[in-house]
Amino acid sequence: MAVPRWAADGRLVSRPSAQPAGVPLPAGVHELSLGPQAAALLAVPPGEALARPLLVFLHGAGGAAEQSLAAVGGIAAERGVLVLAPTSVAATWDLIAGGLGRDVAVLDAALADVSERAAVSRVAVGGFSDGASYALSLGVANGDLFDAVLAFSPGFVAPPGLEGHPRIWISHGTHDRVLPVERCGRRVSADLAAAGYDVAYDEFDGGHVVTPDLVTAALDWWLNEDPAAPHRSPARGGPLQRGR
Repeated sequence: MAVPRWAADGRLVSRPSAQPAGVPLPAGVHELSLGPQAAALLAVPPGEALARPLLVFLHGAGGAAEQSLAAVGGIAAERGVLVLAPTSVAATWDLIAGGLGRDVAVLDAALADVSERAAVSRVAVGGFSDGASYALSLGVANGDLFDAVLAFSPGFVAPPGLEGHPRIWISHGTHDRVLPVERCGRRVSADLAAAGYDVAYDEFDGGHVVTPDLVTAALDWWLNEDPAAPHRSPARGGPLQRGR
C-alpha cells in the first residue's frame, strides 16, 4: 500500500457515516480486506443495524487486533458499540517505529471499508500502552473525526498537528513498571489539560494493565456525553510536543 502525503502528516480522510454505501454487516467479527500487509478486524454487536458508536482500538507493542478485541470487544458489544481493531504493520505503531505513514494509511483504508459496511453515529479512538500513546497523538491531530480519546496507560502524546478538540480519558496504574505513572500518565494528562483539552484522569492501584472495570468506566464516560455538546477549544501553541 502506497503512503499518501496526508498519511505521512498523520491525517485521516475517511469519514464513516450513519448511511453506509452498502449492505450492513451482520453481527460478529469480520476481517476487512485491505490488501497485503494490512490487517484489521471489525466487531459488529448484535441487534438491529442502526447507526452505532464506533471505537477504534489500538493494541500495545507486539500485539495484534485480536488482543484489542479481547480487551474491549465484549464490553463494547454489550453497549452496542462497533469496534475497529487494526494491527500495526511493524511490531508497534509507525509514529514510534520510524515515522507516520503506513499505519495511518491502513487505518484510513479500514475506516473507508467501515463506511461501506456499517452505520456509524460517532467515533472515538482508544488504545493500550503504545496503542494509547498512538491514540492520543492521532486523536488530537484528527479531532474533526474523533469526538473522544480513551487512553489506557499511555507513555506520551506527540501529535503531528492539532485539529478539533476531542474529550480525553486517561487511566494509569500507580504500580506500572513498564511506563511509570509519574512521567507518563500524570505528565500526559497534565500537558493535555494545560493545552486546553477536557481531560478525565483515572489513576488506579495496579500495574501496566487494561481491566474490564477500566473499559467499562471509559465507555460509560464516552457514551454518556452528547457528541454535539460544546467543549473548550484547545489553546494552540500549548505545551504539547509535536512529532517524535
